[in-house]
Amino acid sequence: MRSKRTGKPVFFVVFILILALTYTAFFGVENYYGDTRNVYVKGANDIRWGIDIRGGVEAVFSPDIKDVDITDDDMASAKSIIETRLVSNNITDYEVYTDSDNHQIIVRFPWAADESDFDAAAAVQELGETAQLSFYLGSDNSSGKPFMTGEVVESATPQVSEEFGYVVALKFNSKGASAFATATASAASSNSSISIYMDETNISTASCKEAITGGEAIIYGQFTEEQCVDLANKINAGSLPFALTVDDSKLQIISATLGSDALKVMLIAGAIAFGLVCLMMLLRYRLHGFVAAIALLGQLAGSIACISGYFSGLESFTLTIPGIAGIILSIGVGVDCNVIAAERIRDEFKKGKTIDGAIDSGFKNSLSAIIDGNVTIVIVSLVLMGAFGTPDSLIAKLFAPLMSLFGSQVTGSIYSFGYTLLVGTIFNLIMGVLASKLMLKSISQLKIFRKPWLYGGKTNA
Repeated sequence: MRSKRTGKPVFFVVFILILALTYTAFFGVENYYGDTRNVYVKGANDIRWGIDIRGGVEAVFSPDIKDVDITDDDMASAKSIIETRLVSNNITDYEVYTDSDNHQIIVRFPWAADESDFDAAAAVQELGETAQLSFYLGSDNSSGKPFMTGEVVESATPQVSEEFGYVVALKFNSKGASAFATATASAASSNSSISIYMDETNISTASCKEAITGGEAIIYGQFTEEQCVDLANKINAGSLPFALTVDDSKLQIISATLGSDALKVMLIAGAIAFGLVCLMMLLRYRLHGFVAAIALLGQLAGSIACISGYFSGLESFTLTIPGIAGIILSIGVGVDCNVIAAERIRDEFKKGKTIDGAIDSGFKNSLSAIIDGNVTIVIVSLVLMGAFGTPDSLIAKLFAPLMSLFGSQVTGSIYSFGYTLLVGTIFNLIMGVLASKLMLKSISQLKIFRKPWLYGGKTNA
């Protein structure tokens, strides 16, 4: 049975879409109104680079309490929560050290992508906040003791409500659901309210008309999207065992250890390496090599887009040295994907297949090997992100039964490697399998390219 041909315009449509993704992923979409920068689509300039590449800040935190015994476990808990807060904000290039003898926590992390005045005090301010969530019966906290705290919150998720705008949806454990149902029933019968505080700041107050028994609630106020996400991250990270203060005299600005020109050198080296790989593909596999180069460009653009915050809902990710290694490895997997397909097509020509038959059979016969290799890497990436990411993330929860055997460990550099490897591999499947096949089948319909030698064959079809 003759295979269904792909229309000639398909190649040009896919090619233009990949070029558009590449341009916008690298340069973004923005304009200026006077000195105000309006960003519509984030580009590579919005990537938060690691400490080695861009520099950052070092702060020394100390407990804001006196004459209280602070154990090593307390210090370890504070260190773990700070690490979780950093990773929750996609800051994966950090160093956190604990000096238990002097009750100090030393934190180093990179500047934000849009940081211009390098205000070290502002950069570390939120890290030391206790972030203790408390629920009170009444319009304020004058009642004294809260009826429950953030310990009963299983998860906090930023959402958009038609009635209240940006809100944080809370899900309680069984103990919290029971306490909240009792409190809201009491508030409803007395025409009272429920107030929610973060430390000593009232963040939401709501009247109750009836008991809420579903084990869920929302926090609403005049939140912006960023404030909503930050609040959810703080709740998920948990509260510190004590507030931390920063010794301003020890605040330091860290210079980029790789040098100010390191990023430019890396980009030039990366561009040269990418060009050489594409050239080798072109020389070896001719027309398929040309199509593969386009697909690899799309894969790289997709990876950058997932790091820069290009897609709505994905915040800018800190691109670290391990993260760059993840991108490089995923591109290597992408090259391998195209090589497998190209070699299978060459084999089909040796069997006497026509151009259309060789392309169809070649992609079909290579699909299982490509899928197996990529799915294996996806699983490895997910395990790395689940093991070394924040414990409240979906991936961590999926692998919780396995990871509970080894204990929780938030390690941003490994998490960064897993993330870039994952998104690179996903885009490899999209570009290296789907887009490559569509483009090759489409361009092969053009009369000028109906020559078997362009695909690795030697005879006319």
